Amino acid sequence: MPLQNRVTPFGELTISSARGLLMGNRGGRLHNARRQLGARRWALKQWICCKLDFNDRHRKVWGDSYTELFFLDEATASAAGHRPCFECRCKDAQAFAALFAGVHKAPEMDAVLHGERLDGKAKRLHRRNLDELPDGAMIALDNAAFAVRGEKLLRWSPSGYDDSRVRPRAGEAEVLTPPSIVAVLAKGYSPMWHPSAGAGA
Repeated sequence: MPLQNRVTPFGELTISSARGLLMGNRGGRLHNARRQLGARRWALKQWICCKLDFNDRHRKVWGDSYTELFFLDEATASAAGHRPCFECRCKDAQAFAALFAGVHKAPEMDAVLHGERLDGKAKRLHRRNLDELPDGAMIALDNAAFAVRGEKLLRWSPSGYDDSRVRPRAGEAEVLTPPSIVAVLAKGYSPMWHPSAGAGA
């Protein structure tokens, strides 16, 4: 039985047999000895996004340490409010930090992102003009998550992007991706995409 460790763009932790491209954590342990989640969904403000494989390390998922979480791709992780890890994804993290407005150290970025990702315990949404959103930003539309990719909006699913529609060039959208990450994407940071996203525009 798969664990409840797949992260949606809404920041929810769900059960899925689909395997994504990245893993990460929310600063500590969220599960109990029976490998079940408790009530909390984060331990620290440090929400990171990591490689699946690093330095031949082998872990028992949801063992004695932090709670491993898994993402379809980096656009998904970013929408949920996770940033690149400075250990296993050092170059990506440095590029991300260099484009982050105002602060560039991990604890400072984490503090900013924590205020942008949550409204109490709920996911915080941000209204933005659709035509201003960069590739990699995600929006909530028709009770689903869609990623901006060139001239298209790609509908997210746990196993990949399974549909698309033409991206409107007018109007506002409820944006899932925190504003500071949207700004990083707008400055040229390129997230890791799942193959189902195609080549974009």
